[in-house]
Amino acid sequence: MFKLIWRNSWRQPLRSSLTVLGMALAVLAFCLLRTMVAVWDAAVASASPVRLVTRNAVSLMVPLPLAYYPRIKSIPAITAVTYGQWFMGIYRDERHFFPQLAFDLPSYFEIYPEFILPADQKAPLYRDRRGCAAGRQLARRYGWRLGDAIVIRSTELQEEFTFILRAIYRGSDPTIDEGRLFFHWDYLNEKIKKIDPERADQVSWFISQVSRPELVGPTAAQIDAMFKNSRAETLSESEAVFRTQMVSMTSAILMSIKVVSWVVIGVILIILANTIAMSARERRGEYAVLKTMGFQPRHLAALIMGESMLLALSGGLLGVILTFPAVQLFRILLGHYFRVFPLTYTNLALGLAAALAVGLLAALAPAWQASRAGIAEALGRVG
Repeated sequence: MFKLIWRNSWRQPLRSSLTVLGMALAVLAFCLLRTMVAVWDAAVASASPVRLVTRNAVSLMVPLPLAYYPRIKSIPAITAVTYGQWFMGIYRDERHFFPQLAFDLPSYFEIYPEFILPADQKAPLYRDRRGCAAGRQLARRYGWRLGDAIVIRSTELQEEFTFILRAIYRGSDPTIDEGRLFFHWDYLNEKIKKIDPERADQVSWFISQVSRPELVGPTAAQIDAMFKNSRAETLSESEAVFRTQMVSMTSAILMSIKVVSWVVIGVILIILANTIAMSARERRGEYAVLKTMGFQPRHLAALIMGESMLLALSGGLLGVILTFPAVQLFRILLGHYFRVFPLTYTNLALGLAAALAVGLLAALAPAWQASRAGIAEALGRVG
């Protein structure tokens, strides 16, 4: 049976090759699209269970006073607190975008151990007020070396900031973003005091680390109660919830990507079904002859099913193999947009399973027709 399936599958080499190639490209597109969705999922999955984020209850874009810092730090369940804010800056021009964040660096890297700084680079970074830390991927992108001056122009303050690269961090695992630039919040605050004093001593958020995961909820409620009815009320939530809300802002995009990934599979299902149907029609007389030789309807259905599954499996495996270099190419060409591009075995298995499902569905109708056709009827249509 396998020999018959193999020979029938490749009887029309050009048609079969194009079908396999089409299936491979569909599986490749499916895996890449699902990997793009995994970029957002990875951000939520990597959230720490002992970190919580405190921001303004009105909006993330509304700042909080730095004076909240000692009051938050005094809560017994909290072991460490850091603070920071966004920095809207342009390096070279608008095309060269990467996240720029101002933090109290010593406390930030204490709370975020997944950003690993070399031991010999910590002291120079913390000592230099203009010092900054760049991710390994970001430094590689621009060819930065330790001691280089990095000039970034603030779009809000209309002022140039000159940072000195004192450290290059790496992620503890592949899901950690190595495309960020961190610098001292104090340096930014000094500039703001000179340019716009009313905006000084304000931060975008506080990030706290609690002693145990079960204390995150009560601690968040305690922080919000502490600043209730103040001029800047707070909203505190676990890091996972905070990141989930950030991801939800792009939920329409994520849903579109998921829909497109399944549409691609649907298109290749139609193509493969047409190929199998054509093959079955062309061999109607052959199936009649096989029936006269004693082949049962189930044998004919198995032949057609096997041919369809073989083509689908070949295309699926080729698509999975092509996904690896395609992901590497994406990381090189689009690394500044997708700084974390996790290729998971789950997505690869899902792509291969989708290909096999397409092969099975595409063969159902031709297999049923071939097994039901009478010998005289099939032979009468030959030629």
